[in-house]
Amino acid sequence: MPPAPAGKPLAGKRILLVVSGGIAAYKTPELVRRLRERGAAVRCVLTEAGARFVTPLALEAVSEDVVYRDLWALTAESGMGHIQLSREADLVVIAPASADLLAKQASGLADDLASTLLLATDTEVLAAPAMNVRMWQHPATQANVETLRRRGVRVVGPDAGDMACGEHGPGRMAEPEAIRDAVEAHFGADAPLAGRRALVTSGPTHEPIDPVRYIANRASGRQGHAVAAALARLGADTTLVTGPTAEPDPAGVTVRHVESAREMLTACEAALPVDVAVCAAAVGDWRAAEEAAHKCKREGRDAWALELVQNPDILARLSQPGANRPPLVVGFAAETDAVVANARAKRARKGCDWIVANDVAPGTGTFGGAHNTVHLITGDDAEPEAWPRLAKTDVAERLAARIADSLGEGS
Repeated sequence: MPPAPAGKPLAGKRILLVVSGGIAAYKTPELVRRLRERGAAVRCVLTEAGARFVTPLALEAVSEDVVYRDLWALTAESGMGHIQLSREADLVVIAPASADLLAKQASGLADDLASTLLLATDTEVLAAPAMNVRMWQHPATQANVETLRRRGVRVVGPDAGDMACGEHGPGRMAEPEAIRDAVEAHFGADAPLAGRRALVTSGPTHEPIDPVRYIANRASGRQGHAVAAALARLGADTTLVTGPTAEPDPAGVTVRHVESAREMLTACEAALPVDVAVCAAAVGDWRAAEEAAHKCKREGRDAWALELVQNPDILARLSQPGANRPPLVVGFAAETDAVVANARAKRARKGCDWIVANDVAPGTGTFGGAHNTVHLITGDDAEPEAWPRLAKTDVAERLAARIADSLGEGS
């Protein structure tokens, strides 16, 4: 594809803009104008609630295209128009993304044109939430946004500030310029890891005892999957090697599903060479010395002595000097006490470049949860970066940005 003309980084890109209900809808004509200035073609879908705040005529005027509103419009739907709308787009943008539409999208509901096309689309989605601060901070909304992020939906905003309802706090829709910038970043106008290769491990491993039982841990895979998705969004050609997890495969990532630590090591070595390896998986340290061919029965025994042997150390293997050692190897250290001290010792022992230390002591809700509190340790003498408690998706975004900065400095 030829490069976009100067000043038109979105030339040839087709944006489907979904406008849902909320006072912030008054900003959408300006958003359409900003996107078209950069060369994009914009087609609008307006919900019934959205039409209370911005008129179809205004959106038609700035987009110079038809505004779609009705799922049951015979002309549009004769060719399954709700599916065709999303298929013809290079990116779906929801602005404003109301609490109602986010909840429908997270739950898979489809009772109007907007929610139906969001359920039917395989096109990537960028959402700009906008709502009252209490609605934004409600656990239901936060859970819905976290669900959508894990499915690959990118979220921009909301901003904090004064609102039309008279309250102050997070919930204002990101400004049109910020949404436009996020769209440009999606298409690689700002892809700092373009041309780079990344390897990420995630989830637990299952170490078989017999055909029925296995040794495992409580890891959910949320953090590793989020890191893989964040690196891919920055342009990296990303391979994710994951143990068994309920997490969906991240969009735009090559995924290798494995069960055991030995299988994970084999898949990691097959993915080399890479520019960065992030070992976020909670790999089982031990496995049964012998895997029984048949289910081990409890009858006839009062106790069962299970002999264990060490699993291969994937982080240490990837950190070993050699032709295939990645320029940057990042490990994770899940600790229950002396978090930073134990993580520093692990970094020295494994030979990796960075360690992300996280506290998984009982009561933190970190192991398997949606949030993380981490320290990034980048050197023996460097003071660890103490990050605030963040959603795991936000931890991933920060880590990916730090990786991009580091690789950029070394190029």
